[in-house]
Amino acid sequence: MIFPRLQGKNRTLVQLVAVVATMASLSFAAVPFYDWFCRVTGYGGTPQRAEAAPDTILDQTVKIRFDATVEQGMPWTFKPVVRSMELRIGETGLAFYEAHNPTDRVIGGRASFNVFPDTAGGYFTKIECFCFSEQVLQPGETVQMPVSFFVDPAIVDDPDGKFVHEIVLSYTFHETPLPEDQAALEQPAAAKAAAVN
Repeated sequence: MIFPRLQGKNRTLVQLVAVVATMASLSFAAVPFYDWFCRVTGYGGTPQRAEAAPDTILDQTVKIRFDATVEQGMPWTFKPVVRSMELRIGETGLAFYEAHNPTDRVIGGRASFNVFPDTAGGYFTKIECFCFSEQVLQPGETVQMPVSFFVDPAIVDDPDGKFVHEIVLSYTFHETPLPEDQAALEQPAAAKAAAVN
């Protein structure tokens, strides 16, 4: 009589462990799935990507504002070269952001981005962007980085999107580990001094 009860308890324990393992696996899969979902749908203000601008350019215009910040602890200075521009819907825009590394060390960084209002995320489309890859700045280096984009004409057919007259493109730079080829070139100051002596 005790043995069947233990079997039932063991079966319940195995089922609970399986449920916990499944939930843990799904939680790890949730981040890439959410990222993919946002990129496909523009949910949460995630801009889209395209190879080229559309053939259609409307007479309606939209104002694009540019915003730049750095993550806490990231020593770069980072700002838009021009704070805003106005362009026709469907027209390709080209904007530049400037980054400066004021330190005496090589620093790698990657920009995360967002569009506000969220409604515009599915229609704000980038053709080329510095945010598509990691950026590495040498000590004291300043660079201007381009972003080429357009607002999809389909925005005027969206019940909410047609009321969007101003879009904010926002970037935040985060420090990243240096690529191996750059990290190999970096030597602590003490090691450099020892090599000279």
